[in-house]
Amino acid sequence: MLERITLEPKAAPNAAILWLHGLGADGNDFVPIVDELGLPAEIQARFVFPHAPHRPISINAGYVMRGWYDIYELQSLRREDAEGIRASQMEIESLIAEQTAGGIPANRIVLAGFSQGAAMALHTGLRHSETLAGIVALSGYLPFSESLASEVHEKNKATPIFLAHGTHDNVVPPALGDRTRKALMQGMHPVEWHTYPMPHSVCDAEISDIGAFLRKVL
Repeated sequence: MLERITLEPKAAPNAAILWLHGLGADGNDFVPIVDELGLPAEIQARFVFPHAPHRPISINAGYVMRGWYDIYELQSLRREDAEGIRASQMEIESLIAEQTAGGIPANRIVLAGFSQGAAMALHTGLRHSETLAGIVALSGYLPFSESLASEVHEKNKATPIFLAHGTHDNVVPPALGDRTRKALMQGMHPVEWHTYPMPHSVCDAEISDIGAFLRKVL
């Protein structure tokens, strides 16, 4: 199992939010926003922030850092790390299974992520075999978009997706975010699309919108 940071709610948990960090970060990255989401008392959510394994990253000259998979380039995505993505998918599936085994049903679990973590949230969530409450993908993109139609699980074809991107993102090009939006909408997935005047980061307005989405799906 992946190492992780777990934040338990004040009362018995009735939901879980699994949050995947971006390349080179770790699970601590999004811990500070939990209190800013404004979740009501009836949503007693357990937050799980796993740490990705360390691996060499080609786009960063082979430097070893935490990453869910290797990245070769981010412009056309002509070459993607299938082995790494599938391996991390299995790890994330294990995290979901851990929550369901502990009494939180899949339809009370949200899979969220930022950047590379957003890519994994989309890839894993749409292929998961039990209906999830929602998917949150921030400043990321959809890996293997050409195979999604044949691999998406029927249980998650109608799962609500919060998709957001910064218009000044100089790490993951905004065009990739828009391409992801178009691919998901073409597949008839329910997408809530947001853009913000920011770089490769998060902002207060986005956090507020995420909180509203979580209140809606949970």
